[in-house]
Amino acid sequence: MLSICLIYSVMFISFSFFFFFFSIYFMILDYMVMLELEMVTLNSCCIMMTILFDWMSLLFMSFVLFISSMVIFYSKEYMFGDNNLNRFIMLVVMFVLSMMLLIISPNLISILLGWDGLGLVSYCLVIYYQNVKSYNAGMLTALTNRLGDVALLIAISWMVNYGSWNFIYYLFFMKSDFMMKMIIILVIFASFTKSAQIPFSSWLPAAMAAPTPVSSLVHSSTLVTAGVYLLIRFNFSFSLEIMMFMLFISSMTMFMAGLGANFEFDLKKIIALSTLSQLGLMMSILFLGEWQLAFFHLLTHALFKALLFMCAGCIIHNLNNCQDIRYMGGLVKQMPLTCSFLNISNLSLCGIPFLSGFYSKDLILEVMSMNYLNLYIYVIFYISTGLTSCYTIRLMYYSLMGNYNFNSLSMINDSNKIMLQGMMGLIFLVIMGGSMLMWLMFPTPVFICLPFFMKMMTLMVILLGFWLGYQFSMFYLNYNLKILVLYKFSMFFSLMWNMPFLSTFGVNFYPLYLGNYYYKMFDQGWYEFFGSQNIFKMLKNNSMFMQILFNNNLKIYLIMLVLWIIILLMNLF
Repeated sequence: MLSICLIYSVMFISFSFFFFFFSIYFMILDYMVMLELEMVTLNSCCIMMTILFDWMSLLFMSFVLFISSMVIFYSKEYMFGDNNLNRFIMLVVMFVLSMMLLIISPNLISILLGWDGLGLVSYCLVIYYQNVKSYNAGMLTALTNRLGDVALLIAISWMVNYGSWNFIYYLFFMKSDFMMKMIIILVIFASFTKSAQIPFSSWLPAAMAAPTPVSSLVHSSTLVTAGVYLLIRFNFSFSLEIMMFMLFISSMTMFMAGLGANFEFDLKKIIALSTLSQLGLMMSILFLGEWQLAFFHLLTHALFKALLFMCAGCIIHNLNNCQDIRYMGGLVKQMPLTCSFLNISNLSLCGIPFLSGFYSKDLILEVMSMNYLNLYIYVIFYISTGLTSCYTIRLMYYSLMGNYNFNSLSMINDSNKIMLQGMMGLIFLVIMGGSMLMWLMFPTPVFICLPFFMKMMTLMVILLGFWLGYQFSMFYLNYNLKILVLYKFSMFFSLMWNMPFLSTFGVNFYPLYLGNYYYKMFDQGWYEFFGSQNIFKMLKNNSMFMQILFNNNLKIYLIMLVLWIIILLMNLF
């Protein structure tokens, strides 16, 4: 009997190739199709479902389906022994279908359906392992994304003024009209919550509580890229002021995540912070006005990040669910194939020439150097690129090289056949996908003329980052980490500038504290005394008095009689 993993994997990969060839066809003909499906007609009101097929949506769908097919195939072994495997696969499929709906929607209402579908299913997947940590992470993820959903709902209600929810008709009009700028601000706000830009970054590392195949899917081509994709669709409507402000925020996100990853010891969180850094890079180049480059990097990043998470999952699986990189070491001797995949995707992330990440990353940095904006942007782009290679080499040194640390050797081997096959499907695209996309998306070569020093700057920064990362990670087990001297400083950076505290403790501490204070002061204080308790006390006293009277009827009657006789006698005399 065919397993559910195999069925969906084959189905998704077939659709992926189908969409890919259609995308090339649409690209060559510069062709676009909009389908309007009539859902309900009432008198003169038509409710239409609009679907947009152009080269961009078809290409992105092809990539999402290809990666998800590999992830579902990989899950067959990773989730082996799970009693609810079918439920897990169905959740992943719902997740992918929500993303599909979002990709093909030129309409804010259908976008909201896909957007909310992503939010809801991501909550179900993050809390899949049922423990307190997962529940907290799921709640943080769901509530942060909820802010973006609310912003989209407000944008939908605001668009009622303009007669249609198909934003694609209004893109150029939005740039000039002051009242329509409101929609752009709301859409950017929604995208920033979904793509975890500052100040909504804390949910992204927390969402690592999900099973690794889910992390692989979320961080490569679905959930977090939904915000970037939506902004790429809206890019024609950004005014200069909005672009400058958002450029600052996204560049800070890129820098903050790159810095945080150098202080982190959890394998999955390092890769999650790396995703955050790359999202910052996509947003930054998008707000510099280069939407095609942002989309190009979105696709190449999806490939190597999915593979990176799959390799991490394989390592965690073999190390008996240990995620701390300090416990790893010498894995290259025990898991040569997984480690070579990890190395290739890591080097692609750094932008080593002729791997897929190089084509997009190098082009982004060169275009940014050529359209020189100011010194801050120039420096922060290069520092963030250096930090990327820095944490990559640190991760590789801790886990792949050196001696074995604390882990048992008996568990470690490279015999996970199905997981390795899932990873092999991606490795070819990680190596060759960048040049292929370059030929497709930029049929005319992009010519960038820079001085020799600026041209070599990217490579120099990457090599400097490699050297720094190696210096950071040279340690022995009996050697005290120098960073422990600056423990608070280190914690500040590894906790992303205290953002998890601000978005959890900072949001709920004061309301809870005030609630407790008022409960003690009013509900159990003065309200209690003058309110229900006082009425209860008076009624109780009265009823007790009446009870005494009723229980002693005869005695009271006789006493009253005696008193009455005494009063009579007193009146007589």
